[in-house]
Amino acid sequence: MIIFIISLISGIISGMGIGGGTILIPALIIFLNVKQQIAQSTNLLIFVPTSIVALYTHIKQGNIEKNVLKILIIFGIIGSIIGSILAVSLGSSLLKKMFGIFLLFMGAYEIYLSRKEKAHRQS
Repeated sequence: MIIFIISLISGIISGMGIGGGTILIPALIIFLNVKQQIAQSTNLLIFVPTSIVALYTHIKQGNIEKNVLKILIIFGIIGSIIGSILAVSLGSSLLKKMFGIFLLFMGAYEIYLSRKEKAHRQS
């Protein structure tokens, strides 16, 4: 049942374009006792079909910025090569800490943006 719940929530977050790995990776580590590298690899495999479905839906809705697509794809591929090399060469403990710091910064940034937007609406 826990795998079902983790998968469902991760899929919903993926479909929103936020990134299901923010839910999936910590959940696999915490609830299923999986190593960080295994959780990240699993996330990458799950990302492919969920992103195809989400991409199809977003294309139908016209939610794609086509003028920046080539640059994002090219540098995303370069970044994924670098990131995967780092992920397999770093220890699980260090990788966990780096992922946690990344999530912390992303969360703080989202809070900052929502407060900025709220202040902008009030003025």
